Amino acid sequence: MKARFTITALVALLILCAGYAALFIAPDEATMHAIQRIFYFHVASWNAMFCAFFVAFYASVAYLVTGKRKWDALGVSGVEVGVLCCTIGLITGPLWARPVWGIWWTWDAKLTSTFILWLLFIAYLLLRGLVEDPEKKASLSAVFAIFASLDIPLVYLANRLWRTQHPQPVIAGGQGSGLDPTMSKVLLLCLLAVFCVMILVLIDRYRLELLRHDCAELKFEIESRGLDASEGAATPALQKGGQ
Repeated sequence: MKARFTITALVALLILCAGYAALFIAPDEATMHAIQRIFYFHVASWNAMFCAFFVAFYASVAYLVTGKRKWDALGVSGVEVGVLCCTIGLITGPLWARPVWGIWWTWDAKLTSTFILWLLFIAYLLLRGLVEDPEKKASLSAVFAIFASLDIPLVYLANRLWRTQHPQPVIAGGQGSGLDPTMSKVLLLCLLAVFCVMILVLIDRYRLELLRHDCAELKFEIESRGLDASEGAATPALQKGGQ
């Protein structure tokens, strides 16, 4: 418990340092000025989203191969954390776009594919709520998560493959791309901070899901036995009535 508190405190301190660096240490961008500072956590949230959804994809494949419930628990945990990070990205993006582009949103390839990705994994969570049988829920969820993950490469490559309202990548985006050295260091700090938060939340969500698995399986077993018992009790009564 003490170790957990220490780790959480260190991650909280890291986030505070990252926020301070993004606001006060990173140099002012020549064109966009102060509004550009949202970039550091906007990009960090997308990177955390990609990591979380990759965890969900890997766990879904592992569940279909092994059938072990720990992979299902990890899969749904990755999806929930990924949806949270994606939501942060979808909120911070328009807040940045409105002063710079003059619009909140546009249906270009990058933004549309991202919104579809968000909807797909929201549907994944809704699907889990509609199925009560734990094994059937896990299998259907794993298949759907793998299907939804097909959109992830498209989201990543959209502004590399097509001209979009969204700008070309500033890192490894080709000729002319790149960041000021101080900006690069601040971005790395923010990426690390948000990634650490993502890992902490993912671990907690995974542990909670394992407990939910135990409760759901126990409830399903009790209900199944109760139904069998009621059918068994009704059979002698019907036979007696027939006699």
